[in-house]
Amino acid sequence: MPQYQYRVISAPNRGVKAKGIKSAEDRFSHALEEVMNQMAADGWEYQRAETLPSLERSGLASTTTNWRNVLVFRKPLEEALPAPASTVMPISEERTEPPLATPQTPQDDPSQSAGASRMLSDNGVEEASEVSGTTSSLKKLATVRKEEKSDR
Repeated sequence: MPQYQYRVISAPNRGVKAKGIKSAEDRFSHALEEVMNQMAADGWEYQRAETLPSLERSGLASTTTNWRNVLVFRKPLEEALPAPASTVMPISEERTEPPLATPQTPQDDPSQSAGASRMLSDNGVEEASEVSGTTSSLKKLATVRKEEKSDR
C-alpha cells in the first residue's frame, strides 16, 4: 500500500492581476491556477478543497468560529516507512512470576491510608459511590488539620 505525505495550504482569497484578465472571477481563477500549478511542479498531487472551522480569540474572553478554505495536496513518500512492529507478545506456557495478591482491606495493603475499607454498593458512578468509613476518616482528618492550624 503506498504511503503519502500531505500538505494543506490556504486557498487564495483574492484574484491576481495578469495581462488579458479583466473580471474578478477570472483573476481569482488565475490565482488558484497558479497555486495549483506551482504545487504540481513541486511534485504535489491535488486532492480536494475543504472549508474547515477555525476557533479564534475575539477580545479577552470570547472566541468566534471563522471558516477557512484550504487546498489539500499529497505526494508519495520517497522512502516507504517500515511496517509497524507487532506489539502483541505471545503468551508463554509457564508463568515465571508469582501472581500478585489483590489486597481485600486496607489492613492487607500497608501502602493504603486509613480510609474507606469497603464499597457498600456500585451505582456505576465512581465519584458518587457510597463507601463505608468515609465520614469517620474525614472527621479525623479535619480534627488533625484543625490542631495543626491552632499550633501555628
